[in-house]
Amino acid sequence: MLEVLISQFNDNTPAELVAVAFAIAYLLLAVREKIACWYAAFISTGIFTFLFFDVRLYMESALQVYYLLMAVYGWYQWKHGGTIDESLPISIWTIRQHLIALTLICVATLTSTYFLTRYTDAHLPLLDSFTTWGAVITTYMVAKKILENWVYWLVIDSASIYLYVDRAMYFTTLLFIAYVVIIFFGWASWLRSYRQNQIA
Repeated sequence: MLEVLISQFNDNTPAELVAVAFAIAYLLLAVREKIACWYAAFISTGIFTFLFFDVRLYMESALQVYYLLMAVYGWYQWKHGGTIDESLPISIWTIRQHLIALTLICVATLTSTYFLTRYTDAHLPLLDSFTTWGAVITTYMVAKKILENWVYWLVIDSASIYLYVDRAMYFTTLLFIAYVVIIFFGWASWLRSYRQNQIA
């Protein structure tokens, strides 16, 4: 794997490394509820849009376009979504909201898997579809500061690790391994903030 990493670095990874660096910055800033996370997200996803298309992960590439739009939406929500005096607070979803979200993910995943399998040369269409549609819903949850987004990300990012290893995108794989670790800190930080808001 070390030889492949060195080869990948020499061939075409400067762009991937920049995207990974900004992606890590995004998550670390999001953990701390810093609005600058959305600037880092915009840059990272702009680069990943082309990288994923190049390795035939079409759903992942399309997801990056969605991320670009959500970076703008998330920035707006975090800046203007709260009261006049306060930023948007962290909240939780009801069981019904989670069931709706999971149903949407399943239906969208099966639908896009069918079309990708039938009409494209997409690689791992089921996993590609699942991680994409899961991320669509979960990114919306981040923009709305829903606490449980961290649980969704744990599942999605863990599945993504296999996807990127299979496509020999090893720096992106390392990014998602780091994501899985950071998720636990994100959950703890947001849970603490949520409880403080509830007491207040």
